[in-house]
Amino acid sequence: MKKIALITGATSGLGRAIALRLSKEGYNLIITGRRKDRLEELDKEISVNYDSNVLPLCFDVRKYDEVEKALGSLPVEWKNIDILVNNAGLAVGLDPIHQGVVDDWERMIDTNVKGLLYVTRVVSPGMVERKSGHIINIASIAGKGVYPNGGVYCATKHAVDALSQGMRMDFLPYNIKVTQICPGAVETEFSLVRFKGNQDRADQVYVGFENLVADDIAEAVFFAVSQPAHVDIQDMVVMPTAQATGSMFHKEE
Repeated sequence: MKKIALITGATSGLGRAIALRLSKEGYNLIITGRRKDRLEELDKEISVNYDSNVLPLCFDVRKYDEVEKALGSLPVEWKNIDILVNNAGLAVGLDPIHQGVVDDWERMIDTNVKGLLYVTRVVSPGMVERKSGHIINIASIAGKGVYPNGGVYCATKHAVDALSQGMRMDFLPYNIKVTQICPGAVETEFSLVRFKGNQDRADQVYVGFENLVADDIAEAVFFAVSQPAHVDIQDMVVMPTAQATGSMFHKEE
């Protein structure tokens, strides 16, 4: 029987790449996101290229009632989720605290922290009951340090780090693996969202060095889920060779 993987934020970037990578390996997929047209496109691409069944679910992870409605009443053939990839997340704005936009803060906290908790709260009881499962939290190098003007985003990813550690403790008696993957600079829609659609500013983030791409993180996810039952890759930091910390890069002139 094929395993089922649920991937949040699958409409672009890391989530989309992870969905394609796992479908290549024969997983059946539940893909979620807020952009219905993107979910339908991904569903079609997977159906054409891979032997995987796909269940697209359009909802906002920031709203617990939507999460509960979508994931709490899955068809019976989709209920036994083996792998949960908490990927949905974003950075918005790059301002010092005294100039911060409260709406930006709320979007980051609601998505990166509360959204991850909401989805895990609905999905994990089934894993506990079956005493089997694997939760993968897509965190960030921002959860390992802090950089100027990114305090709130870094705080949300530090929260993911703490939650990942807490999940390992809470789920330890139930044979549930918990993996945290912390990417460095990956060229996706991340910077475009952070700079609120300013493409020129977003492009400048990746000038002068070879950044990671979404497929690199998808490979990390597959590496984690492909380990034998007794092996849990608990914490993985994946950086471009040209990056040392969240804010330190070697860039060519």
